[in-house]
Amino acid sequence: MPPWLQLMADSFWSLLSAGLQFTVPLSILSFVLGLALGILVALIRLYGPKPLKWVADFYVWVIRGTPLLVQLFLIFYGLPNAGITLDAFPAALIGFTLNVGAYSSEIVRGAILSVAKGQWNAAASLGMNRRQTLRWVIIPQSIFVSIPPLSNTFISLIKDTSLAAVITVPEMFLAAQRIVSVTYEPLILYVEAALIYLLFSTVLSKLQTRLETYYQRHIPH
Repeated sequence: MPPWLQLMADSFWSLLSAGLQFTVPLSILSFVLGLALGILVALIRLYGPKPLKWVADFYVWVIRGTPLLVQLFLIFYGLPNAGITLDAFPAALIGFTLNVGAYSSEIVRGAILSVAKGQWNAAASLGMNRRQTLRWVIIPQSIFVSIPPLSNTFISLIKDTSLAAVITVPEMFLAAQRIVSVTYEPLILYVEAALIYLLFSTVLSKLQTRLETYYQRHIPH
C-alpha cells in the first residue's frame, strides 16, 4: 500500500470519530435550536409589536452582516472580558444557533409571505382567528416552500462547523490539524477531511430529496 494511502487509512477513524462525536451533534443541535429561534423571530417580524420587531430586525441585521468567524471569536474570546466565560462547545453552539436563527428567520418569513392572501380571507370566513389561521392554514402551506432552503442551510452548517476548530472544539477539522502537526502531510489529511465532509453533505442531500418527495406525496399543501 502506498504511504499516502496508508496514512489516510490510519487517520480515517480518528477523523470520522471526531465528526460523529462533535461535528454532527453540533450541527444538529445548532440547527434545531436555530430553527426554533428563526421561527420565533420570523413571527415577531411579521406580526409582533413594534418594539419587538425593532429588536428582531436588529438581531437579523447584525448576524447577517458580520462573519460567522468573528461571531465565534466574540463569544468565546470576547465575553470573558465581560465576566462571561464559556467552554468551547457551548460557545460554538450559541454562535451557530444565533447564526442559523437569523438566516432561517428570513427563510421562514419568506415562506409565510409566499402563501396567497386569499388563504387568510378564507380562514377568516370560517371563523378562525389569526393564531388558528397561522397554525392550521398558513404554516402547513409554507413548510413545503421552506424545505429546500432550510435543508441547504443545514448542509452548509455541517461544513461551517469546521470554523469551531478556531475556538478549540475538537471536531473533525481540528482532528485533521492535530494529525497534520505530527505527520506533516497537510495535503493528504485535509483532502481526507474534505471527503468526509463531502460524504456527510451527500447523505444529507439524499435525505433532503426524499423529504421533499414524501411531503409532496403525502401532505396536502
